[in-house]
Amino acid sequence: MRASPVARVLLGVYVLLVAYASLYPLQGWRDHGLSPFAYLDASWPRYVTAFDVAVNVLGYVPYGFLCVAALHPRLRGAPAFAAATASGLVLSLVLEAAQSFLPARVEANLDVLCNLAGAAAGAALGLGFAPRLREGGPLQRARASLFAPGADTDLGLVLIGLWLFTQLNPAMLLFGAGDLRDLLVPPGGQPRAPTFFASIEAITAAANLAAVGLLVSCLAAPGQPVRRTFLALLLAALAIKTAAFAILMRAENVLAWLTPGAQQGLVVGLAAALAAVSLPRVVRLAAAAMLLMAATVLVNLAPPNPYLAATLKVWQQGHFLNFNGLTRLVSVVWPLAALGYLILLAARRREPVG
Repeated sequence: MRASPVARVLLGVYVLLVAYASLYPLQGWRDHGLSPFAYLDASWPRYVTAFDVAVNVLGYVPYGFLCVAALHPRLRGAPAFAAATASGLVLSLVLEAAQSFLPARVEANLDVLCNLAGAAAGAALGLGFAPRLREGGPLQRARASLFAPGADTDLGLVLIGLWLFTQLNPAMLLFGAGDLRDLLVPPGGQPRAPTFFASIEAITAAANLAAVGLLVSCLAAPGQPVRRTFLALLLAALAIKTAAFAILMRAENVLAWLTPGAQQGLVVGLAAALAAVSLPRVVRLAAAAMLLMAATVLVNLAPPNPYLAATLKVWQQGHFLNFNGLTRLVSVVWPLAALGYLILLAARRREPVG
């Protein structure tokens, strides 16, 4: 049995995401003159909500699960459980200590206990699913049948997973990742007529959707139904987008993301992707890269969203502040990472697949 490269890559990515979410907004660092681990001897937090406890537990469940999967088959059973739980504890201790240098964050010993419980629960789930992760297991068989072999493909699948994750950002245009203004300067620009904005959004959504379709086609194994796989991915993305609005916004705004521009972009991008997956592989790689670059430029030039202006104005981030900051970061970085990945695939000079 061989280790799962996907699990190891996902574990590394998840650790980075947990660190960012734990330290967000990463501003106002200062030395308070105390030990960063002084919170361990502090009294129990005075105000504790069920939401905070649940978030701290659930946030480390994927860590424990991925850690067990990444260690398999080198460590299995009790040793894998112990390693995943202990490393989760160390990660939580370090991040809580780092929070002591941030005025916007409050370190707490209760958070460490919740994180430890989440890591242990995730590790237990990982042990239960370990047989499915083995070579010849159902997940590995599905991976081998649908997608090309190799670590390069595993990295591409991680990128696709992160693309799905970006759909949880309600402030992002449909598939409109890469807005660097979120990190550099506050989004601005002169308000324009809704028709002008709809055109920008339609082109951005279509270009990004077609680029993702081409990327999926480059990952697919020879002879596999690329179009069917892409349609399933698109449905999953739209379901996640709808769920994000249902959870983070009010119920009446569940389809607020389906603006006229988004509708046009969906139709055009879907048609373009389904037609372009039959092109030669080198053409698909080049087209995907150009579409990503064009869409990233457009999303940074887009005026304020007139369709969601009122909704976003009353958007109460509240407990989801750190999570929304995390989705914003991933949405900003994703096109750059995808572009670098496409360049890597082109440099490999593989034979066409699909």
